[in-house]
Amino acid sequence: MRIRYGPRTPEELEAARKAKAQIPGIWSVGLIAVWETDPDAVAQVLPPPLEPADRPLVRATISRVDLPGGHELGAGSIAVRARHGSEEGDYPLVMPMSTERALIGGREVYGEPKKLADLRLDRHGDAVIGTVTRHGITFAEIRGTVTGDLPVPEPRGKLDFYFKFLPAPDGDGFDADPALVHCLREERTRALHRVEGEVVLRESEYDPVADLPVRRLVEITLGERATTQSGRIVRRVPADWLRPYVHQRYDDPMQALDA
Repeated sequence: MRIRYGPRTPEELEAARKAKAQIPGIWSVGLIAVWETDPDAVAQVLPPPLEPADRPLVRATISRVDLPGGHELGAGSIAVRARHGSEEGDYPLVMPMSTERALIGGREVYGEPKKLADLRLDRHGDAVIGTVTRHGITFAEIRGTVTGDLPVPEPRGKLDFYFKFLPAPDGDGFDADPALVHCLREERTRALHRVEGEVVLRESEYDPVADLPVRRLVEITLGERATTQSGRIVRRVPADWLRPYVHQRYDDPMQALDA
């Protein structure tokens, strides 16, 4: 009898590699809100060597992804605009996901700050609402009314910044210097709509996005998108630079042996 925890054969490993290379484009429906917040708030959440961009922007995304086989994935991100050297992109503070598979892949490969959450995106006629809930708290909500169509943009690249690290097993810092990852997302859009609405941020000690208040709402859009991504390590970061920010990744800092 073959033990399922035993090694896979070379043929099985090659089949898995080929299947990964042929993943079809998966389309999602996403509600995106962009707003200006307090410049000091953005500056405080950015670990070195990241710096604030010219505008203190926050981007919140709540998406519903229809996966092959009739499965559904809820995916989200709340990120601030940042700069690394001459390159500008988003630094996500939290990326809520509704499935363990989506969470593990992003965290282990790219260093994405993913956490399990309950995400909802519903549209009834022109009314649309997206919510993110963890520990019984709906800490982020985007709601509004679809008021018209927008021009479909050309395919574009979007840069995200992540820090990839693991706590050391002996409880002293990290097992190696953290890596700063540049993740390039290639995004295609097939439908885009304007939304008139609001962003509601609620207090949560686990996900304190309410510390990034909406000072001026820039836009809310509802769109259908397909995205592929690739990442690379651009440099190693001294442990002392990142240690004060480890709590961004964990609900309880003790999980990172940080106390």
